[in-house]
Amino acid sequence: MIDPEGPVPLYQQLAAILRERIERGDLVPNRPIPSVARLQQEYGLARGTILHTVRVLVEEDLIYVVPGKGAFVKER
Repeated sequence: MIDPEGPVPLYQQLAAILRERIERGDLVPNRPIPSVARLQQEYGLARGTILHTVRVLVEEDLIYVVPGKGAFVKER
């Protein structure tokens, strides 16, 4: 759950949620993570916040982006 009033930045909160979903196996390797629009709808966050989250997860080597296709979970 996202806490908009909490001390942790929103992008870090969303990154933690997606990281957990990947570790739990809800998001599986070589399959896309939910789209930006879907994440906006689900968590009520701005597009920029979600894109920041995606960049963080790419830097952590958890996901990769295919231009025009989306972001996908990396094989471990």
